[in-house]
Amino acid sequence: MADWTKKTILRSNALQQYIFETSAYPKEHEQLKELREVSAEKYKDLSVMNVPVDEAQFLSLFLKIMNANKTLEIGVFTGYSLLATALALPRDGHIIAIDPDKEAYETGAPFIKKAGVQHKIKFIPSDAFLVLNDLIKNVRVHGEEGSFDFVFVDAYKSDYLKFHELTLKLVKIGGIVAYDNTLWYGSVAESETGVTDGLIKMFRSFVIEFNSFVAADPRVESSLLSIGDGLTLCRRLY
Repeated sequence: MADWTKKTILRSNALQQYIFETSAYPKEHEQLKELREVSAEKYKDLSVMNVPVDEAQFLSLFLKIMNANKTLEIGVFTGYSLLATALALPRDGHIIAIDPDKEAYETGAPFIKKAGVQHKIKFIPSDAFLVLNDLIKNVRVHGEEGSFDFVFVDAYKSDYLKFHELTLKLVKIGGIVAYDNTLWYGSVAESETGVTDGLIKMFRSFVIEFNSFVAADPRVESSLLSIGDGLTLCRRLY
């Protein structure tokens, strides 16, 4: 069985802990720390659905370097990455966040409010495909197509290829779409017979297919980073 509390592909848990304690934890925002701890207490192993602290730190820095102002997040859970994004955006920044699990989001909402960034977030408790298609089809009303600086996708891996087609319409040329978990606990480099955990095995082929597709997609330039459980950055070219 996989240890779902250890979402890392590093060669040792000690090395991951070193990164956390030396670089990430000392600069973790107070409300991010509180949200991380509450999520772990309430959801136990499922709290791994939030991004790890070093990945959130990287995304925060990356968004600031990009001067991002308008972002989209698909898959929120309790909102650790959402709060990290909201803290990184300027005061007039705006995030559309989509997740059908309103209860999980409400776990993180008090910490978002306490951090003073709730005005930046529009949370939509819905199936993401309904919202994305609405944003695209009603472009004259919403003005959303090609307007997002950054999109973060952390949802079912079996849907990543579908999300890719929609997010490339919504992100602006030169903008970034980021996909989480694209090394899928390191299983992408293992043989099919070598993967024994049922959940990892269930989505492994989807992640491998997605990685191959993105690498060959002429519409983007991409980079697969070995942070957390793998993070793929795609920059829209046209």
